[in-house]
Amino acid sequence: MRGSSAAIFLRDRLVYALVCLLLIGLGAGLMLLERARNPAGIGTGTIFYFVILGIFVAGVWLAVDYIRQKAYYKQLKHAVERSGELQAATIVQSAVTNEQRLVMRLLQEQHSAYLNELGQYRRQQEQHNHFVLQWVHHMKTPVSVIDLLVQDTLTQLPVTEEDQRQLALSLQEEAERMTRGLDLMLNTARLDKFRMDLHFRQTALHELVRTVMNAHKRLCIRHSIFPQIEGEAWVETDGKWMTVVLNQFVSNAIKYSKGKPGAKKLIFRLEPDADGGSKLSVTDGGIGIAPHDLPRIFDPFFTGENGREAGESTGMGLYLAKQVCSGLGHRLSVESKLGEGTTFTVFFQPRSIHALGDKGERDMRSR
Repeated sequence: MRGSSAAIFLRDRLVYALVCLLLIGLGAGLMLLERARNPAGIGTGTIFYFVILGIFVAGVWLAVDYIRQKAYYKQLKHAVERSGELQAATIVQSAVTNEQRLVMRLLQEQHSAYLNELGQYRRQQEQHNHFVLQWVHHMKTPVSVIDLLVQDTLTQLPVTEEDQRQLALSLQEEAERMTRGLDLMLNTARLDKFRMDLHFRQTALHELVRTVMNAHKRLCIRHSIFPQIEGEAWVETDGKWMTVVLNQFVSNAIKYSKGKPGAKKLIFRLEPDADGGSKLSVTDGGIGIAPHDLPRIFDPFFTGENGREAGESTGMGLYLAKQVCSGLGHRLSVESKLGEGTTFTVFFQPRSIHALGDKGERDMRSR
């Protein structure tokens, strides 16, 4: 924004000034014509007086208008000079005309929208950084255990075949913990691009459950957890992302059941839902969730009493499961009794893919 505020003001009103001069000239011309028709009617002094008075009135109008808007132009110029600063848009406050008020309102609303967007981005960054720190701390445990096992092995080599087998199982279990942690990190990082990686199709949910249970079979046997699958269901979903959700349910069931003595059940119940869809209930025999923790278990980084006691929770697993279910158009609910177990239920709507499309269209319109 170059030049002084007066020069900018005059350049903007050059057309008005020219129009004023044109009108004055037309008036003087009409007077001259009238004088030519009737020489005794209008004198030369009157015409000269009219021209001077017209120019004077136009000049006074421009001067008064500039005085009114001088502060606005200075603030606008100052804001442009500080355009690289976050608060530059708030400098413009002395609007006079309706047009200037609209510009000022636009600047303020754009500034508010920018601050909201910036705040959301900062919160996302803080969440991401916090999750990375949590994840690194979580990954240190299996690494430390593996290191201790290797040190013990170097100090005293296992002699019997059973000792070697137990060592191999322990190393395998810690390696699986690291793999699950890496998968959690990767899936959480992909949440932002979730809709770009969806492939809906009719899926045999009971077969998906069997696949997930086979992946956790060794841990279930080791901790005396016996899975059962009741019923069958075909649902419209994304098999890969639904596997992420099921893996989280099973991992939590194992994590919070292995400390209880005796045999535990892990029941997958598939049955029709009242609205024509299907539902999957996953019931474990773990330690349950405290009632005051239930409303927050799907919040990011919330570990609750169980997570703090177990020391293995990042607080992101159930948050990820909730976000995936919402993105797929499924509803996720939880029920739990402290000391008895927890039931997670996923409700599959009969037209989830269409609901997802409608939701995506609404999101695009809101943007």
